Amino acid sequence: MSGFSGSQQDVDIDLGGLVRAIWRRRTRVLLTTVAVAALAFTAAHMISPRYDSEARLLIEPREPEFSSTSLQPSAASATSFDEPGISSEVQLLRSVDLIKQVARNMRLHELKEFDPTADPSAISDILVMLGLKRNPLDMPPEERVLKEYQEKLQVYQVEKSRVIGIQFTSKDRALAAAIPNEMAKIYLSLKAGAKLDSNTEASRWLEPEIANLREKVRAAEAKIAEYRSSSDLLPSGDSGTFATRELTDISTELARVRGDRATAEARAENVRAALSSGRGAETVNEVVGSAMIQRLKESESQIQNQTADLSTTLLDGHPRIKALRSQLTGIRAQIREETQKILASLENEAKVGELRERQLTQQMNTLKSSSAKAGEDEVGLRALEREAAAQRQLLETYLSRYREASSRTGASAAPADARVISSAVEPTEASFPKILPITIVAALAAFLLSCVVIMLQELFSGRALRPVGGPVPVPVAVSAQPMPPVPPNTPDPRTKRGWSFRRDAATVESARGTVQPTVARDVATVASSASSADVREQELAADVPLDGFFVENVAAALIVDRVPLAFIVSPTGDAGSRQTVALARMVSEEGRRVVLVDLTASGCPTALMALSANLPGITNLLADEIAFADALHADRGSDAHIVPRGDADPAVAMQAIDRLQIIIEALTDAYDLVLVECADADADAVSRLARAHDVEIIFSVPEVSAEDIVEIITEFAEAGYDHIHIMDARLADQPLPEPDRRAA
Repeated sequence: MSGFSGSQQDVDIDLGGLVRAIWRRRTRVLLTTVAVAALAFTAAHMISPRYDSEARLLIEPREPEFSSTSLQPSAASATSFDEPGISSEVQLLRSVDLIKQVARNMRLHELKEFDPTADPSAISDILVMLGLKRNPLDMPPEERVLKEYQEKLQVYQVEKSRVIGIQFTSKDRALAAAIPNEMAKIYLSLKAGAKLDSNTEASRWLEPEIANLREKVRAAEAKIAEYRSSSDLLPSGDSGTFATRELTDISTELARVRGDRATAEARAENVRAALSSGRGAETVNEVVGSAMIQRLKESESQIQNQTADLSTTLLDGHPRIKALRSQLTGIRAQIREETQKILASLENEAKVGELRERQLTQQMNTLKSSSAKAGEDEVGLRALEREAAAQRQLLETYLSRYREASSRTGASAAPADARVISSAVEPTEASFPKILPITIVAALAAFLLSCVVIMLQELFSGRALRPVGGPVPVPVAVSAQPMPPVPPNTPDPRTKRGWSFRRDAATVESARGTVQPTVARDVATVASSASSADVREQELAADVPLDGFFVENVAAALIVDRVPLAFIVSPTGDAGSRQTVALARMVSEEGRRVVLVDLTASGCPTALMALSANLPGITNLLADEIAFADALHADRGSDAHIVPRGDADPAVAMQAIDRLQIIIEALTDAYDLVLVECADADADAVSRLARAHDVEIIFSVPEVSAEDIVEIITEFAEAGYDHIHIMDARLADQPLPEPDRRAA
């Protein structure tokens, strides 16, 4: 905390005093600014002007109209001018060979601008004679020109494009435009020549390669024909060989024969089953379908009809009836014989199918061995065919490339993959020096430097420093009721400390009922006086009795001392908490950023300051239910902030009570003053949240007896807290102050 300590006093920079000091010396500042501006203006006029000119090239693939590849551009040409490709072209334009060719064509070594060492100064000659500098004349003219040329040249790629800019700076307008155009001309000729050379070299290399490949293709195809003949792998008109084709046909025929045999066996079995079971032959399809059976069935039907007709007029023993019945028996015997013939025919058909199946199976087994041997031979055949196909494909590729290169070489026209889109022109204005900007910048720099020098003089002399904190009026009130006794060496609560107690318990105990509290009449007088220590001793000696310290007194002490953190203990509960709210609002009215942390069980500060009693607060933050910023809320009656009690489960919040100290430390980094309302907490509870030498302890003790106050002070003094303030009960029964300003 800043403040007064004996004769020592913290100071701050007086910005108004610095401005007044500059204003007092305004004449000197203005004269310095004008002089420097005039000097810069004269120097800029004396500098030889330089001119810039620029030519631009567009990098793109270009092919002749008659070229076969111009209709189908390859992917390689489309991607050859990406970012690295354009950067490579930039480096080509900056290459030494291209620069030397431009210098030779334009005879730049004859110009003094590009060879300043040809006419050296006297100082340069002396340095050369002493061996401190190399004689520039020992270097070839091209090397001397190269250095100056590279310093004046700038080649760059226009951002996000395939455009390259060539910028050159020279003292001669015409030369500044001629050199970029000459560089572009030579660059295009080099690119076109490189393409022609590439086509010629490609044609020369491809000719013997094509002849060699043709011989390889012919030999590979001859090997294939010879291998087919020796291995009996003559093609059958499709992708297979004769052995494969024959094996396929036999497999198909065998499947058909097996099917026919199975069908014949099934039909014979059906007829056999019908005969053995005594069923009528007319129920079997094979019997019914026979023409002979059908005729016998018709005859049987006719005889049965005649027998039925005659039975109505003749007796069973009549010869006519007997003859018909004899004929019917003969016909049925013929039907059974014909059925047996059909059965025998079906059985013969099944036997023929079985024999055919055996023959086909034997042929297929023979062909399988032949096909296996043919498959092994085909492995070598396929290897020869692959080799021949690869040689043939390579030959076709070489022939295509050879025709393309020959057409380009014969045409003698290969445009470069670039074109000029903007030629350099003679500049009308000099690029350097810019007289007006140089003058303005020099004048501004002189003005600022003069002001800085004046401010440094004021700061080092101490005239621009002032004490921290201005005069703070502190009201003094008198009451008939005495306060607890306080040691006679207690300092004024409105200066650096409030009530300050020694850590000696014996001293605190002996102070009960023996000494009256005293305060200084005027804190501002004490703070600004050169002999503050003497005045303070005199006022303490005056021993003016007071009835206690109001909220205003404690607020003044906190403001003067710039206290960052204070714990407030309210033994009387909500009555003391009301004074805490008043204290926070008073300090906020003085322009200090204040936050009040409500650690009470009743939530009285939250009810007085927050817009709602159910806002999330410190318990929610400890329970990890909200973010840190969500626990901060504006006071409805001032610019202060409040961290409410919250609505989380207290048991869950108490499990993370160790985080409370971290939260309070974070608040001290963001606010000028953090007030922690602890209600009727004891010294042990406060010690778990803050170290004794880091915080201020404020006792809000309205309507508390002197004996109780002394006991509380003794408890905290024994715990090591020696920065203690007392707030009495003057505001306990009065409404809280409501400032006109509202929190944003």
